[in-house]
Amino acid sequence: MYRFISLEAILFIATFFFSFNGFAGSSIKETRIWPSPEYTRITIESNSPLKYTYMNLTNPERIVVDLNGEALSKELINLSKMVSAKDTTIKSIRAAQFNPNTSRIVIDLFASSTVKVFSLLPTKPYGYRLVVDVYPNNFDPLANLLEQLKEKNIPQEKIRELGANSLPKKQVPPKKEPIIIALDPGHGGEDPGAIGAKGTKEKIVVLQVAKRLKKLLDQDPDMKAVLIRSGDYFVPLGTRVKKARAAKADLFISIHADAFRKKSVSGSSVFALSERGASSAFAKYLANKENAADLIGGVSIDDKEPALARTLLDLSQSATINDSLKLGNHVLREIKKVNNLHKKYVEQAGFAVLKAPDTPSILVETAFISNPGEEKNLRSAAYQNKLANSIYFGIKSYLKTQPSIAFYTKKSFDE
Repeated sequence: MYRFISLEAILFIATFFFSFNGFAGSSIKETRIWPSPEYTRITIESNSPLKYTYMNLTNPERIVVDLNGEALSKELINLSKMVSAKDTTIKSIRAAQFNPNTSRIVIDLFASSTVKVFSLLPTKPYGYRLVVDVYPNNFDPLANLLEQLKEKNIPQEKIRELGANSLPKKQVPPKKEPIIIALDPGHGGEDPGAIGAKGTKEKIVVLQVAKRLKKLLDQDPDMKAVLIRSGDYFVPLGTRVKKARAAKADLFISIHADAFRKKSVSGSSVFALSERGASSAFAKYLANKENAADLIGGVSIDDKEPALARTLLDLSQSATINDSLKLGNHVLREIKKVNNLHKKYVEQAGFAVLKAPDTPSILVETAFISNPGEEKNLRSAAYQNKLANSIYFGIKSYLKTQPSIAFYTKKSFDE
């Protein structure tokens, strides 16, 4: 009588055989896949650095990654089950023992793509990581943003500024050019942000708040919101600034949830960029923590722009910081109706994500996720709606004082 042996059993036997016959073992701890509208990331986490080679092949389109000195493991085999049906970049993934000392991963693609493969040193909470980023060659991030803008009948003049002359023309009243507001939910993908005692992840709750705020802004005929991150994937800090500028954003709002080692610390805060250092020790601490997102989320050293590190700051940015402080004060006044304030004024520090030189930009720390009471609030849909409303009314209040930003009229605010 025949008995069928499961794949897991075969894997166990093979690993046992290789380990005790002088062949490769496995140091792999976990594998993850992060699809996004722009690219798909595959992460292979290990206990020690992985030695690898890779090839980008055509006919059919695929990427082959060889892990040298690694035996096939269940974590690699499980990659095949992780590919999302909604992923428009990766069709499927296969893993096999190529030879006794090499595991091979084959990534089947829907279309021609550019691949970046790089390794990362351990950064809490992760060990060593090998990252495979796959960018479809036919994806145009600017066109993707323009599609979002089209949905709200933005005048053709503004769309043409973005290089989209081929978009179909629409009849739009000439004095109804919406304010474009970039909403940037912090962290994402490999970078969970702060994590509360109940396991609440900052990256999840701030995305929820951002989506609620986007809905409010899009319902306002005078405004249009663009999400810098619309799902659970990582966007490097410099790319967040680039995406906002590509969308010709008039305002930039980065949304976060704070954390501190003392659970008793609580309250909401608003931050703007500083030219001359942080306004307090806590502001400096927070900026350093938020600026470390690229280390946790994972950025190839080739992608780090020297310009971003140097972006400080010309005279035009000084004026922008002034406007950022004004915007921050209006938002702060509205947030205090929802939550206690950690500080009663807009703080300043060198946040990398606020360094767009010509866009008023603020970072809103909605609450302390490390505080048990505020963590509970952040998980509540009702509380998230209150936060979204407060930021929305803060933006409207600010725009009343800034008629030069766009075609806002006093009537549109007072209705």
